[in-house]
Amino acid sequence: MPIPSKPKTLEDARTFVTTTANFHKWKLTRDGEFLNLLLEGFVTNYNRYNYFLCPCRDGSGVREKDKDLICPCAYCIPDQKEYGHCYCGLYLTPEFFASKKSTRAIPERRPQGSL
Repeated sequence: MPIPSKPKTLEDARTFVTTTANFHKWKLTRDGEFLNLLLEGFVTNYNRYNYFLCPCRDGSGVREKDKDLICPCAYCIPDQKEYGHCYCGLYLTPEFFASKKSTRAIPERRPQGSL
C-alpha cells in the first residue's frame, strides 16, 4: 500500500470532514472531544492506508476491499435516513442536529465477512 508523500495532519482531516459535510449539507457532531477522536482516527488511517478510512471500523488496508468504508462510507446516507446520523455519529442530518438529540449506537450495515 502506498505511503502518502506528505502525511495528513489533524487540520487536514478537519478540512476534509468539514468540506464533506458542507458539500452534502450535513452537520458535524457538536461534541468537540469526540470530533477530535474521530479526526485522530482519520489521520491515523490516512497515513497508514493513503485514504480516509472510516475511523469507527476496521479496514483491510486494501483500497478495493475497503471502498465501502472510505468516508463518507456507503452506509452513511442510509444510516442518516433511518437514524439521523452516520454510524460514527460524525455526520448528522440538519433535522437531527436541530433536535439536539444525542447520537446513539446503531446497527452495523456492512455485511459480515467483508474484510
